[in-house]
Amino acid sequence: MGKAFDEIQAGLIEAIDHASGKKNSVVVHRPQPVDVKAIRQKTGMSQKQFSSTFGLSVGTLRHWEQGDRSPKGAALVLLNVVDKNPDAVLEALVGETDRTLTTA
Repeated sequence: MGKAFDEIQAGLIEAIDHASGKKNSVVVHRPQPVDVKAIRQKTGMSQKQFSSTFGLSVGTLRHWEQGDRSPKGAALVLLNVVDKNPDAVLEALVGETDRTLTTA
């Protein structure tokens, strides 16, 4: 079958082993939990501004900030990046290289 088949088969075997709890070389990456309100406050934005800037609904942001719900998946990754380097995210989204966010 060839090299591609062998690689796919090896990956599938690793995935099955991982799913069944067997030790293997699979590396699982999990974003860190975040304090959404602290991240937003770090940017100096209101809930409306933050939601609009990062493509979130205000209602979802409120639920996260109140602890009713937690961000998951891509939203959690985005919030981790915003927490670490909000200016880089803004530059990537809107091309604002000279915008300085207030930091707490």
